[in-house]
Amino acid sequence: MGKIFCLIGKSSTGKDSIYNELFARGKAPVRKLIPYTTRPIREGEEDGREYFFCTEEDVSRLEAEGRIIELRAYNTVYGIWKYFTVYDEQIQLADNSYLLIGTLAMYEKIRDYFGAERVLPIYIEVEDGERLIRAIGRERTQDTPKYAEMCRRFLADDADFSEDKLQADHIDIRFENTNLSETIEKVEAYIRQEVEADANQSR
Repeated sequence: MGKIFCLIGKSSTGKDSIYNELFARGKAPVRKLIPYTTRPIREGEEDGREYFFCTEEDVSRLEAEGRIIELRAYNTVYGIWKYFTVYDEQIQLADNSYLLIGTLAMYEKIRDYFGAERVLPIYIEVEDGERLIRAIGRERTQDTPKYAEMCRRFLADDADFSEDKLQADHIDIRFENTNLSETIEKVEAYIRQEVEADANQSR
């Protein structure tokens, strides 16, 4: 049996960069597990790569089919945006392990769905001042910067990833992303260690 690794952390901690580089290197024994969202596609994104971009009609259909594992709805300054994970043809835990990016709430729901022994968190940290600088820099690259939404997200992170919540979910292994290359190496080694340990137990 494989495992699902949930790459989580506050906004602008480098989760996307770590995720993309892990797959670009091709050394981590995991496959992509692409989440779904109703938010508008951003500049540089591609449907089916970062997310599957959906309509509300798609959400209703998937809910009726009982295929949504977890769903989070955010009341943004641009309306309600939904992010969710679907039990679809991507997931074949009997043969593969997976990596996806998400939130603490997402990790909790997926862990409860598949079991704590199958779902492991990878928590990425960056000092708040540095995160804010990174967030502004990223937003400036957009054709239409959404600074209000960026600020909402930044402030919401304090509640979403409070120390009390992290401790309640036993988020004990954390990766401080001060050097991207070193962080990628450490995350890759952790994933490989966990997958190999699971394979050895199955023999």
